[in-house]
Amino acid sequence: MGFSWNLCNCEAWILNMEIVGPIPRRIHGGQLCYIHHSETNEEIFGVLSFVFWTLTLVPLFKYVFIVLRADDNGEGGTFALYSSICRNAKVSLLPNRQVADESLSTYKLEQTPERKNNTKVKMLLEKYKFLHTALLILVLLGTCMVIGDGLLTPAISVFSAVSGLELSMSKDHHQYAVIPITCFILVCLFALQHYGTHRVGFFFAPIVLLWLICISALGVYNIIHWNPKVYQALSPYYMLKFFRKTKKQGWMSLGGILLCITGSEAMFADLGHFSYAAIQIAFTFLVYPALILGYMGQAAYLSKHHEMNDNISYYVSVPESLRWPVLAIAILASVVGSQAIISGTFSIINQSQSLGCFPRVKVVHTSDKIHGQIYIPEINWILMILCIAVTIGFRDIKHMGNASGLAVMAVMLVTTCLTSLVIILCWHKPPIVALFFLLFFGSIELLYFSASLVKFREGAWLPILLALFLVTIMFVWHYASVKKYEYDLHNKVSLEWLLALGPTLGMCRVPGIGLVFTDLTSGIPANFSRFVTNLPAFHRILVFVCVKSVPVPFVPPAERYLLGRVGPASLRAYRCIVRYGYRDVHQDVDSFESDLVKRLADFIHYDWCRPRASSAGDHAGASDRSSGEHRLAVIGNFDVDENMQQESVSLGFQTVESIGDIIEMSSPKERRVRFTVDDNDESENSSSPDVQMRRELEDLLAAQQSGTAFILGHSHVKAKQGSSVFKRLAINFGYNFLRRNCRGPDVVLKVPPASLLEVGMVYVV
Repeated sequence: MGFSWNLCNCEAWILNMEIVGPIPRRIHGGQLCYIHHSETNEEIFGVLSFVFWTLTLVPLFKYVFIVLRADDNGEGGTFALYSSICRNAKVSLLPNRQVADESLSTYKLEQTPERKNNTKVKMLLEKYKFLHTALLILVLLGTCMVIGDGLLTPAISVFSAVSGLELSMSKDHHQYAVIPITCFILVCLFALQHYGTHRVGFFFAPIVLLWLICISALGVYNIIHWNPKVYQALSPYYMLKFFRKTKKQGWMSLGGILLCITGSEAMFADLGHFSYAAIQIAFTFLVYPALILGYMGQAAYLSKHHEMNDNISYYVSVPESLRWPVLAIAILASVVGSQAIISGTFSIINQSQSLGCFPRVKVVHTSDKIHGQIYIPEINWILMILCIAVTIGFRDIKHMGNASGLAVMAVMLVTTCLTSLVIILCWHKPPIVALFFLLFFGSIELLYFSASLVKFREGAWLPILLALFLVTIMFVWHYASVKKYEYDLHNKVSLEWLLALGPTLGMCRVPGIGLVFTDLTSGIPANFSRFVTNLPAFHRILVFVCVKSVPVPFVPPAERYLLGRVGPASLRAYRCIVRYGYRDVHQDVDSFESDLVKRLADFIHYDWCRPRASSAGDHAGASDRSSGEHRLAVIGNFDVDENMQQESVSLGFQTVESIGDIIEMSSPKERRVRFTVDDNDESENSSSPDVQMRRELEDLLAAQQSGTAFILGHSHVKAKQGSSVFKRLAINFGYNFLRRNCRGPDVVLKVPPASLLEVGMVYVV
């Protein structure tokens, strides 16, 4: 079951709706709302009608049949929508975008003829940079609300399930038992996360199925036993009667209904853990009917028990002989729902980190077979501490519900806005279709959002405060990362400077491979010039490595490496752009090093053989090429029939930092070259391409045997003089504090300390 639903929280929609008997309760920050039960049960039926249509329109129609189809190659969540938009329109603020990335098989989308209005919307978005920033802030806000939901849902789910003990314990004992039991269950839940979704899900799946069967059976029993005519409440007419009778008090009470759709966004965020078809079938034919029957059964029970006042609980409608088994299943089901939202939180944080919008954290891939299942230790323990703090701090299901409801509706509104753009830019539908989607579902969600916002002082302040804090962190990190890249771009060293380095200047080449890591996709980074200035030597084989994230879920291994020369072949300098998607597992340093050497060997063979295999008009061979870096090639491992011939396609592309580069994409028909050196051709001319290729391969093999050094920049960023107070605070204090307390680039790249060389750099941005 790959979605989070407050299955155990079937009593929440009545409890938080605050529909009470003749005795008023003090709610809404001091106001007294008198919403009475009447003999006609119009209030109860009105609430049930709201629940039914809310479950039908939002989770079923919007998410299951529309939003889940807006996946990004199987990945869901707000950042998946954002990456899809960025691929179809130039709205990303990340400056290292290359047209070469558009040749990735996972980058391409189904192309249909663009409509004129679609082009206008795209041009409008691309024209104004403030729209790019506004779109990013909207995405960050939605992401932060998902994280807030991941904090609140476990607390409210477990707390509401454990609160069923009130029917079996005295009030004094119940008051001191619920909080400790809830905290203990939460600690156990978060302690299980490192085992991975597939193991935990396999253990919990029977529990979810048992709980759905349980609430369905109890719903059918209550409907038949108490009020078989409760089905009449499914008519939307009862919603109008509810508003007509309760007016403002009824609108202010709508926030409680949100708890019945809490898991909708988590269902979308968890799309990377489970397939679309599995979620669609499970929800449509299992979860949705079970929830409707459960709510109808509780409404039927309450319609015959008007005398109930404060003791409004789902467990009251359960036959007394079954309360303990149902309570046990409910607690276990609350753990399952919490597990799913926690997994969704991990996924969306990993997406935001890969796209440069979150400080670096450790991501553990918990399954070798199932792609995308991850665990983030730092986030897991922070969420656990905050969940326990919320449970102890609020001690009230109503305040937790208000906070959770606001977070849920905020992220739903963000998803609605982003999906509208996906409909236009990615699906190429007429703008009127996107406008109808936005107005229809947006109006429903705004109605609930306004009802939740009214309860700001009764718990709804928490997700707003948390979102502001997280948005500030994420935006500061992204802003400083972009400024660092721009600094590197403007301070890169020319190729002529590298070519001028020679023995006459006391510069020597030492054995081994030097991997210079940089964010630049072309040019010589400033940290390398700092390195050779202080230590006048560099390795015999020099590779400028750029590890970049592409706005796609994953990059096929055969398309990951983009290789080219830096300068002439005699320099033995290369450029390697390693592209990862936000769901990809970064390689260990040993496998990365060996894989890189193999790809370099393949590239060397390909580069020297290209003039023979190409047409006569192609004169850009390795031996007679100019000293600049003008060609990059995708080198992958392909196993094909030897009778197939080589094919290559040349495409011109322009990056932010260079014009006129050429990427040569090798088709999958190209035969992979083994990394071997043939010494049996003694009679060849020493200046022939074959001999030069063999010497270059020999140098590469000797350098690999001598060892590899990883050269990374150790950066310190500070705002330049004359910057505003906000910029100085964000850069000098905010970003540097985050940089010092998050994972370093050497940890993320898994560089062994013995092979690490760090070059200090001060960025003045």
